[in-house]
Amino acid sequence: MSFFISEAFAEGAAQAPQSPSPWINLVLLGGMVVIFYFLLWRPQSKRQKEHQALVSSLNKGDEIITGGGLLGKITKVSDDFVTVEIANNVSVNVQKGSVTAVLPKGTIKAI
Repeated sequence: MSFFISEAFAEGAAQAPQSPSPWINLVLLGGMVVIFYFLLWRPQSKRQKEHQALVSSLNKGDEIITGGGLLGKITKVSDDFVTVEIANNVSVNVQKGSVTAVLPKGTIKAI
């Protein structure tokens, strides 16, 4: 009755499959940690340090851009907030952490 189905014959003695070395898994895990360090953690901590230096160096008279897109000149600096003059006689208080960039002097007049 095996006209359509051929018979299978075993070749040689049955051998147990070899499992990969546990060191390979450890090396792969270590490689992933190194990749995450160089692609994610290191650049993020570098940006965070640069932003912290920017925030700590804010002074009265600096022209800044906030995270919300406000452009203005700092008129007062306190511990957590800066007062930014965005137009004549129009000032707003913003958190220091929301300052994204300090502009060169004269940028506001050029705009």
